[in-house]
Amino acid sequence: MSIPSPRGRDRLRTALLSVAVAAVFAGLGGLTGCGSSAADAAAPPPPEVGVVAAEVREVQQWDEVNGRVEAVQHVELRPRVSGYIDKVNYREGQLVAQGDVLFQIDDRSYRAALAEAEAALANARARAAVARSEAARAQKLVELNAVSTEQNEQRRAAAAQADAEVQAAQAAVDAARLDLEFTRVRAPIAGRAGRALVTAGNLVSAESGVVLTTLVSVDPIHVHFDTDEATFLRYAGLARAGERPSERDAAVPVQVGLVNEEGFPHAGVVDFLDNRVDPATGSIRARAVLDNSDGSLTPGLFARVRVLGRGASEALLIDDKAVLTDQDRKYVYVVDAEGRAQRRDVRLGRVVDGRRIVEDGLAAGDRVIVSGVQKVFFPGMPVQAVAAADADAPAVARAD
Repeated sequence: MSIPSPRGRDRLRTALLSVAVAAVFAGLGGLTGCGSSAADAAAPPPPEVGVVAAEVREVQQWDEVNGRVEAVQHVELRPRVSGYIDKVNYREGQLVAQGDVLFQIDDRSYRAALAEAEAALANARARAAVARSEAARAQKLVELNAVSTEQNEQRRAAAAQADAEVQAAQAAVDAARLDLEFTRVRAPIAGRAGRALVTAGNLVSAESGVVLTTLVSVDPIHVHFDTDEATFLRYAGLARAGERPSERDAAVPVQVGLVNEEGFPHAGVVDFLDNRVDPATGSIRARAVLDNSDGSLTPGLFARVRVLGRGASEALLIDDKAVLTDQDRKYVYVVDAEGRAQRRDVRLGRVVDGRRIVEDGLAAGDRVIVSGVQKVFFPGMPVQAVAAADADAPAVARAD
């Protein structure tokens, strides 16, 4: 004897249930046939079920992922010269402009070194002037045969050497002036300054690489997020079909919301997609850039990210509460023209804020049972359909 398949067992079970319920109704009919008015009054009416018609709406399909807010620029501020910190010129946590002096290193030794270098430059220039004058006189005298050619060449070489010494002295002045400038540690970017990790009176060394403070840019700001391999391949397929911009195109819209916010109030665009899928996680890193002129997005915050999957399109929607599960199959009950409940196996898409996209199995206008479905014992059972409350929801689709 062969064992029936799971689908065969389902059909057998449904058939037996139908026979049992039919027998009950037949028995009630036999009682009424005997002329009993009490039995006729006790015959139950068809159960009442709430129905909502499947309808076609225009939906915007989005994918929802999790991400992190990150600064566009992050700088660890380090000293470029050694010395004692003379002054901290900013308030911790404040917004600073590019070029603001945040730390002042004691510059007295660097001022002295600059003065010494400038004096050496003046001395080199004086020697160079004398050497050039002697070389010019030697050139005139050699034309009168008053000096030898060898002496003339020596004076010309001495003048060239003096000019080189001037250049070296000038470079030393430039280096000393640069070191003096480095005693004023400036903000290389505009942003928010962190805690001062070195305070006034401490010795810092350029060789040690000590961090004085950190700076993060505020506006604009990035949101980093990962998308799975299947979603990435679907996006790539849509881009090839021309249904949405390429993943490399900065015009892909995103919406971002924080944990304390309703919905996704912050808008931006994708400006970067990594060049490889991580084989360990099967995901690929993407980045969005957003306006943050109000400073509401702080680096490090958790973010809910919604990425546009495709443009607006029409879809058949039903109430998600109407969907039932039978092992690996999804189905709903609909009320046909004769007032009977009929089972329809369906293929489902995404959730649209409480409503479900139906890709196959239903047609627009089908009356889908959304309440009282527990009263339906078998397909084909008579029911009394009444309109169920159906609050409109914005048609914005997300991945389920």
